[in-house]
Amino acid sequence: MSFMKGLRSRQLGLAAVAAVGASLAVEPLQGRAAGSLFQSLPLEQANFVVVAAPIGDGTKAQLNIYEQVRSTRPCFSVASLQPAPVEPLLASFDFSGICSRYIDANGYSLRVGESDLGTSYRLSVVRSEDDNLLMAVPTREGAGPEMVIARTRGSGNGYLQLLFEPGWELKRRAYDGRALGHVYVYRETWPGATAAVEPAADQAEVDAPAADQVVSEESSPSDGVSSQQPAEGKV
Repeated sequence: MSFMKGLRSRQLGLAAVAAVGASLAVEPLQGRAAGSLFQSLPLEQANFVVVAAPIGDGTKAQLNIYEQVRSTRPCFSVASLQPAPVEPLLASFDFSGICSRYIDANGYSLRVGESDLGTSYRLSVVRSEDDNLLMAVPTREGAGPEMVIARTRGSGNGYLQLLFEPGWELKRRAYDGRALGHVYVYRETWPGATAAVEPAADQAEVDAPAADQVVSEESSPSDGVSSQQPAEGKV
């Protein structure tokens, strides 16, 4: 009899654990506490240009970010127009140690405050008749609102500078205080009333970076940047 009571008690305990696990599995992302495996470090914004880069025939575009790491020679030029055409000079020489470029999700991601949102948001350039918008588009239900991050402030199909909306900037990803070859499109707080509860960070799904991803004081921030070749039309 005591054996049967013990077995019954154990079955009830397992059922309770399963019920708790199921409730956590369906809890909306906005209801979970946000923490981060990575930190963010300030950057000299003047060393960067954020670009709507054409793809293929130019009817579509994607986000590129170029960085002037050393002053050996210019990595890009920006015309004094609106919208402002960008010439990606780094495409014409071996820019190792001089420039860095971030052309896909391996090199950049979204972050708001302490929330690392690389797996719940994608950064997309959307062309319209009179503008080009850099959008943060949620890829998970409950991740948060769709946001306009930057715009070219005029239409065009070439390489055009994207200008941040108020509150947005670039920051460097860091691990244990050490800079990595990855940049954040960053905002300190969520825009608007919809940000009352901060969505969860994604860092729980990301392993700690390998040693060769860390940017040391002697190395270029290009370490750790995706080495994938861009698609036709990318720089």
